[in-house]
Amino acid sequence: MVSGTTATTAVAPKHEGAGFPPFKTETFPSQIFWLAITFAFLFVVLWRVAGPRIGGAIAGRKAQLTGDLSTAEQHKRDAEAASAAYESALAAARARAQSVADENRRRLNGEIDAAKAKADSEAHAAMSKAETSIAATRKEAMSHVANAARDAAIQIVARLTGDTVSPDEAAAAITASRS
Repeated sequence: MVSGTTATTAVAPKHEGAGFPPFKTETFPSQIFWLAITFAFLFVVLWRVAGPRIGGAIAGRKAQLTGDLSTAEQHKRDAEAASAAYESALAAARARAQSVADENRRRLNGEIDAAKAKADSEAHAAMSKAETSIAATRKEAMSHVANAARDAAIQIVARLTGDTVSPDEAAAAITASRS
């Protein structure tokens, strides 16, 4: 195989001077001149254009913060007033509920006392009626006992003595033996 060769011609670069250009002392006066012009231009731009815009933005933010703080303070006062009104209404509602409960309690106690008095009077009436009925029953039972004793006395005398005793005599004898 054929191998190819390449021929190159190298040109040596020209060196204008050694070192970093800003550090060359020959260019210091022009660098300082352009530095002063650039500084003056940037100073004027910042002083006349950016400064007022930044100051306006800061003043706007400060005004907005002050307005927001005053609005928040007003809302806080409104909330406190609403809370005080709510607490006042709640206290009034509690007092009203307490008075209604007390009134209901008094009314119910009155109704209970009236019902108790009615029940007591009905119980006394029933007891007096029962006592009257018991007394009548006792009187009737005593008359039955007296009649039974009279009849028994008549039969005992008739068996023992063979005599007949009248019911009035037997009743008188029983009455005399009780006393």
